[in-house]
Amino acid sequence: MVGRNKQQETEVLQWIQEVIGEKLPPGPYEDVLKDGVVLCKLINKLAPGSVTKIQTSGGSFKLMENIQRFQAAVKKYGVPEEEIFQTADLFERRNIPQVTLSLYALGRITQKHPEYTGPTLGPKMAEKVERTFTEEQLRASEGHLSLQAGYNKGASQSGLGGFGNTRHM
Repeated sequence: MVGRNKQQETEVLQWIQEVIGEKLPPGPYEDVLKDGVVLCKLINKLAPGSVTKIQTSGGSFKLMENIQRFQAAVKKYGVPEEEIFQTADLFERRNIPQVTLSLYALGRITQKHPEYTGPTLGPKMAEKVERTFTEEQLRASEGHLSLQAGYNKGASQSGLGGFGNTRHM
């Protein structure tokens, strides 16, 4: 299991607070997120109407529903399923680093949504870079014999493929 990164956890909470525009309840990282209310508010800011019913009280089962609704909403928003934490990772504190990774993934995906102009979390995603070459530039490379092409100064390949004995059928 990956160790926890307090700096990343602080960045995540700061980002959530900036996105939802309200102060988060005090307490340890996992306690702030545990009931799923903050997470549901977050995804509703990013994609309005994603979670229509947020349970603010009730037993564990009711609060776990918040987490499940958040997970379904972020998947729809574009976070790859393999990057979304499991309910128990957060609710039972089984894998808090995975929760952090999921929220970083969400932060990354927000950058793909052109309508989102809010604060970002984590590194900025690379933009697509178009490169255009003239015919002349493309032709100029044809006469070069690259070392990557396997030029071996006139030596033959005999003895190069030998990883032990040949295979006998």
